[in-house]
Amino acid sequence: MLKTKDILDEKDKRLHTISKEVTFPLDEKDIETMNLMVEYLTNSQIEDLAEKYDLRPGMGMAAIQLGIPKRYITIVHEYDDQKFDTYIVCNPKIISNSEEMIYVELGEGCLSINRDVEGIVPRYARVTVEGYDINGKKIRIRAREELAIAFQHEIDHLNGILFTDKIDPKNPYKDQDKYRPI
Repeated sequence: MLKTKDILDEKDKRLHTISKEVTFPLDEKDIETMNLMVEYLTNSQIEDLAEKYDLRPGMGMAAIQLGIPKRYITIVHEYDDQKFDTYIVCNPKIISNSEEMIYVELGEGCLSINRDVEGIVPRYARVTVEGYDINGKKIRIRAREELAIAFQHEIDHLNGILFTDKIDPKNPYKDQDKYRPI
């Protein structure tokens, strides 16, 4: 079982690594890691389990956050009380996006950043992501709002970008009135 301490902290320079594409078939260790990531994310969103196992709540995770510089992400989206959609995407790419931009009104969070961060991160309101499932089958996912933000956030990780890198340090709420808060 993954623990919060297994997740790299923002001070770890590996988080700024550009991850390498995976090839198929995936090796057993990567499949096991993907399953552990999903288990962590699911349990972290169920209050009793998060408390029991001391898990920081999270919706998404990129392999690099565990020190693995490979292009795969997992997202566990709670669409209803303790009902989840699970996404495991290898070599994900955003192939289209909306013109409309949004931001998380309460501020974006990250399992690798253990502090409150002031400021907004402009994101596309809707994205289409292409990638591959764990069997190497091509998949396409259309995401909107919160889920779209999660995909953009995790794909940024694969490119060595943290959400804090996208906040203007001199003006953290720059152009806020141009985007819709969610």
